Amino acid sequence: MSDSRQRRWTPRAKLGSVLPSFDQCYRAVESRDQRFDGWIYVGVTSTGIYCRPSCPAVTPRRRHVRFFPTAAAAQQAGFRACRRCRPDAVPGSPEWDVRADVAARAMRLIDDGLVEREGVTGLAARLGYTTRHLNRILVAELGAGALALARARRAHTARLLLETTTLPITDVAFAAGFGSVRQFNDTVRAVFGATPSAVRDAARRQTPTDGAVAIRLPYRGPYDVEATWRYLADRAVPGLEEVTDQTYRRVLRLHHGTAVVELSPADGFIRCALRLADLRDLGSAAARCRRLLHLDADPDGVVDALGSDPLLGPLVRARPGLRVPGSVDPLEAAVRAIVGQQVSVAAARTVAARLVTSYGERLAAPVGSLTHAFPSAAALAEADQLPMPRARVRTIRALAAAVAAGDLHLDPGTDLNETTAALRAVPGIGPWTASYIALRGLRDPDAFPASDLGIRRALAGLGVPDEPRTIATLAERWRPLRSYAAQHLWTFRSVDPAGRARSDRPGGERLDTDRPRAGHPRDSSAGARTGHAKARRTDTHHGTIRRRGHAA
Repeated sequence: MSDSRQRRWTPRAKLGSVLPSFDQCYRAVESRDQRFDGWIYVGVTSTGIYCRPSCPAVTPRRRHVRFFPTAAAAQQAGFRACRRCRPDAVPGSPEWDVRADVAARAMRLIDDGLVEREGVTGLAARLGYTTRHLNRILVAELGAGALALARARRAHTARLLLETTTLPITDVAFAAGFGSVRQFNDTVRAVFGATPSAVRDAARRQTPTDGAVAIRLPYRGPYDVEATWRYLADRAVPGLEEVTDQTYRRVLRLHHGTAVVELSPADGFIRCALRLADLRDLGSAAARCRRLLHLDADPDGVVDALGSDPLLGPLVRARPGLRVPGSVDPLEAAVRAIVGQQVSVAAARTVAARLVTSYGERLAAPVGSLTHAFPSAAALAEADQLPMPRARVRTIRALAAAVAAGDLHLDPGTDLNETTAALRAVPGIGPWTASYIALRGLRDPDAFPASDLGIRRALAGLGVPDEPRTIATLAERWRPLRSYAAQHLWTFRSVDPAGRARSDRPGGERLDTDRPRAGHPRDSSAGARTGHAKARRTDTHHGTIRRRGHAA
């Protein structure tokens, strides 16, 4: 195990590489190192099965082993999934979070179900390539083409439905995205070495909750559940989200309808109960929950990369399981970032709740306190009665109109540089907002909103002068994982030395609302301010926003 750790390649080294050397991979298998699960898949030629590196079975001999970067590549080579270690159920590779190349963008879109909705041709068009060229890239990088990768995803969804529902086999086939029952049967036999009925009979049936599909979302430990759930609770928008004890619930707006998800932590995984209007959205819903909770992260790799930094290292080593929470919908993340310009987290929640109840789709029946989905781009493009400054309303409408028209893509497969530039072109979106959208909504691992007041104050508390050039120079040494640096600094600001949340700092994220200072970029929608910082409060009786001045 120690040898495997010493030779383990870090996120910095992994950029641009697909697999480590055979010796590194085999050492991970010998030590049954769970940290490699999802990074590599082990094909055993003597049995015809593929496993995760931590499989408890007898370690195969070197000459009988092949390694693959994806489950789809192993399946394409003729291996079927091990029934003991279930390699298709491991956390996804963190490479798809870190990498921004075509292969990684394609994987994120496939994970979101684009191939099921638009086919491989639609995937290629979305990425700006011909189908043939895209498949060449994917085979070279991942060992399998787009259709094989989508097939692996369908097989995983099918197994979840077989094991957790009592749906008829035919319904499972089409809900998982297969075009025919025959294709479904052939795929399940090839991947799992059993018929669909046998897969269902062999499963330890989980008891559904009120008709929900109950699944497990595994992650790589350690995982700082407390910090993630505190982040969710501080920002929960009434009507859209709720947090009770350690259970987080929210409404999802998916491709075929709405859904309500309930997430709660367990030992090594997150319990996920989904009430779906259409079961075809199961795979996409699970992928969005994984992105929200950042479950595919590689915490050991982050500690390897940032733990030795003289300034940030102590924070990283103190909270090695800290994640960078994302969003279930990049558009929602973008709108909430605009709503949060120059206001506190609490004020942003209040405004977002008004926006959701005014323009979001109402659920057929409330689920607890949940009543609405987040508004669609089309609805927001027409919104005009929002409790915020008119300039900010115009920004939201312009952004939503661009998304609704297809001129701006906010999805898992977006090109980060192009999309960030397009966001900056929207009037009212400046450096802080664009960077924050990239961090939360687009899952950019290197986004760093340097002008953020919480980050600046955290750095000041660590002895760093509050000077833009100094902060920018300092952050360069944290590339390409600056989003983790930002999250650690925000958490440092919001938690006292004993680990208790500071009530006056719910998350630490807030745009600088103090008097503008030389060199600090400001969002164009903010305008210049003088005197004390301004906070907003909502007059719920009249439905208007009034201001009162007080120290930030």
